[in-house]
Amino acid sequence: MRLDGPLLVTGFEPFGGDTRNPSAQLAQALHGERVGGLQLVSECLPCVFAAAPRVLEAALARWRPVMVLALGQAAGRAELSLERVAINLIDAPIPDNAGDQPINCAIDPAGPAAYFSDLPIQAMVAAARAAGVPAGSSLSAGSFVCNQVFYCLLHRLAAERRTVPAGFMHLPLLPEQAAIRAGRDGSGLPPPSLPLEAMLQGLRAALGAAADALQGLPDGPPAAIAERLRADTGRLH
Repeated sequence: MRLDGPLLVTGFEPFGGDTRNPSAQLAQALHGERVGGLQLVSECLPCVFAAAPRVLEAALARWRPVMVLALGQAAGRAELSLERVAINLIDAPIPDNAGDQPINCAIDPAGPAAYFSDLPIQAMVAAARAAGVPAGSSLSAGSFVCNQVFYCLLHRLAAERRTVPAGFMHLPLLPEQAAIRAGRDGSGLPPPSLPLEAMLQGLRAALGAAADALQGLPDGPPAAIAERLRADTGRLH
């Protein structure tokens, strides 16, 4: 498959009282690198329901990527978690950075109930693990801004009928974030975490595996390419 554009990686600004967000730091660190023959570009999204989709759409228009991986922080996760499903639901457990906390509402009332990522998830998981970094797949991206961005990303690409493999990865906290939370809640037991360099190593490996899968596809109509990608994804599982 001919690749005429970059691989877009997005992250989020800090939220929920944190001063750091590993997703933004990783996206920034990857900007300008080449992985699997693809140039990496990055954008940082606001953790704001009203603004995040607009910033994402502007990034898609600016970069015209051939693949997209959105990143987000998920306290409590102990590994790089590749999400399989984005659901058409916002049910915010905390306010966003603008103070909004929508409850039990659709992202798009006219949209489908869910979208599935078409990235080669298990190949990406295997590559990260082979690099010595804990990784796995997940069936729930939650119902906060991360899931909204994941859904809006797939919804936009579907509306434009673009064959652009895309998905979402949740990340553990950084060790320093975990230490602060342990002190804040008084338990003395920090939640799971991973160092930034380890996450970066696993992310590079996962993106390389995804790029290899995409470049191995033949040229053809978008529908045929999408079907072949789904078949290869299943085979790589």
